[in-house]
Amino acid sequence: MKRVIEVDGMCCKRCAERAERKLLLLDGVTGAKANFMKGIIFVETTLPDDALMACVNEAGFQATRVRERRGLFD
Repeated sequence: MKRVIEVDGMCCKRCAERAERKLLLLDGVTGAKANFMKGIIFVETTLPDDALMACVNEAGFQATRVRERRGLFD
Protein backbone atom coordinates (compact mmCIF):
# COMPACT_ATOMS: atom_id res chain seq x y z
CA MET A 1 0.00 0.00 0.00
CA LYS A 2 1.11 3.52 -0.66
CA ARG A 3 0.44 5.77 2.33
CA VAL A 4 1.08 9.38 3.32
CA ILE A 5 1.95 10.22 6.92
CA GLU A 6 1.26 13.79 7.98
CA VAL A 7 3.87 14.89 10.51
CA ASP A 8 4.47 17.85 12.82
CA GLY A 9 7.98 18.67 13.98
CA MET A 10 10.10 18.02 10.88
CA CYS A 11 11.89 21.34 10.46
CA CYS A 12 14.91 20.50 8.29
CA LYS A 13 16.45 18.02 5.89
CA ARG A 14 18.15 16.12 8.72
CA CYS A 15 14.81 15.66 10.47
CA ALA A 16 13.31 14.27 7.28
CA GLU A 17 16.24 11.87 6.83
CA ARG A 18 15.92 10.67 10.44
CA ALA A 19 12.22 9.92 9.94
CA GLU A 20 12.93 8.06 6.68
CA ARG A 21 15.68 5.94 8.27
CA LYS A 22 13.50 5.03 11.25
CA LEU A 23 10.64 3.88 8.99
CA LEU A 24 12.95 1.91 6.68
CA LEU A 25 14.13 -0.13 9.67
CA LEU A 26 10.65 -1.63 10.03
CA ASP A 27 9.93 -4.99 8.40
CA GLY A 28 7.14 -4.32 5.94
CA VAL A 29 8.31 -0.87 4.82
CA THR A 30 9.84 -0.98 1.34
CA GLY A 31 10.17 2.75 0.74
CA ALA A 32 10.01 6.07 2.60
CA LYS A 33 10.54 9.61 1.35
CA ALA A 34 9.98 12.61 3.62
CA ASN A 35 9.28 16.22 2.63
CA PHE A 36 9.91 18.44 5.65
CA MET A 37 8.57 21.58 3.97
CA LYS A 38 5.15 19.94 3.43
CA GLY A 39 5.30 17.93 6.66
CA ILE A 40 4.61 14.59 4.98
CA ILE A 41 6.27 11.23 4.49
CA PHE A 42 5.43 9.01 1.51
CA VAL A 43 5.60 5.34 2.52
CA GLU A 44 5.26 2.02 0.70
CA THR A 45 4.29 -0.55 3.28
CA THR A 46 2.24 -3.54 4.31
CA LEU A 47 2.02 -2.38 7.94
CA PRO A 48 -1.08 -0.95 9.64
CA ASP A 49 -1.40 2.80 10.12
CA ASP A 50 -0.94 2.68 13.91
CA ALA A 51 2.47 0.98 13.52
CA LEU A 52 3.60 3.72 11.14
CA MET A 53 2.42 6.47 13.50
CA ALA A 54 4.14 4.83 16.47
CA CYS A 55 7.42 4.62 14.55
CA VAL A 56 7.31 8.30 13.56
CA ASN A 57 6.46 9.30 17.13
CA GLU A 58 9.40 7.24 18.45
CA ALA A 59 11.68 9.13 16.04
CA GLY A 60 10.77 12.34 17.89
CA PHE A 61 8.02 13.73 15.68
CA GLN A 62 4.23 13.92 15.97
CA ALA A 63 2.37 11.83 13.39
CA THR A 64 -1.03 13.46 13.03
CA ARG A 65 -2.66 11.36 10.34
CA VAL A 66 -2.06 8.50 7.90
CA ARG A 67 -3.98 8.46 4.64
CA GLU A 68 -3.98 6.67 1.31
CA ARG A 69 -1.71 8.15 -1.32
CA ARG A 70 -3.89 9.55 -4.10
CA GLY A 71 -1.39 10.43 -6.81
CA LEU A 72 2.24 10.87 -7.70
CA PHE A 73 2.76 13.99 -5.59
CA ASP A 74 0.20 13.39 -2.85
